[in-house]
Amino acid sequence: MNDEESVFEKTYRYYLEQIGDVDMNAVAWNLDATVEKDGLIIPLFGEELFASANGIQDAGGNRPSIDICVILSKYILICPKELPVDKEWVSYRDFRDAGPLINYFSNDVEQAIGKRFAGKLDALQKAGEAIGGYTPELDVSNDVGMQFDALPRIPMTLLFNDADDEFEATCSVLFQRRTEQHLDAECIAMLGWQLAYRLKKAAATVNQ
Repeated sequence: MNDEESVFEKTYRYYLEQIGDVDMNAVAWNLDATVEKDGLIIPLFGEELFASANGIQDAGGNRPSIDICVILSKYILICPKELPVDKEWVSYRDFRDAGPLINYFSNDVEQAIGKRFAGKLDALQKAGEAIGGYTPELDVSNDVGMQFDALPRIPMTLLFNDADDEFEATCSVLFQRRTEQHLDAECIAMLGWQLAYRLKKAAATVNQ
């Protein structure tokens, strides 16, 4: 086990210990999650995951990636006592404590999607639909606009304009303001990366 893995294992176990102190029935409503046995079923981009004090697993019983484990742990542990109602759509930079990760979000999420799908609107549309994307509630006039249910209380909206003679392709990823009542800035950034990763992976499959 290398140092990075060791740090993650310690952090992972720490989160699991904290999850063990959570009353799953008490938080299930505000998380829009399903209680099962001693844990919760929480969909991430439509993929059902199970989280309990014993661990976080996908449908096959395997532990998901580090970032997903952190996101689900924080989603449970930060659960607000009252359901946030502010549904204003904002950019990542508008969240408190986002400052250190603004460049990461711009480069590894928005610009990454822009570069990957420049000149490939149909591929983006199909990839988005493959991971659960649907018509956004926002009234948009972009070349592609899609909304995704990253987590039950956390929708995301992707706005994409293709390149033309003057400008490169651009992508913006928006969240509802209430998202920061459910997750910290680091986890919100990781959700953005998950969107970019899943779009890229889906595009490789649906366009074969």
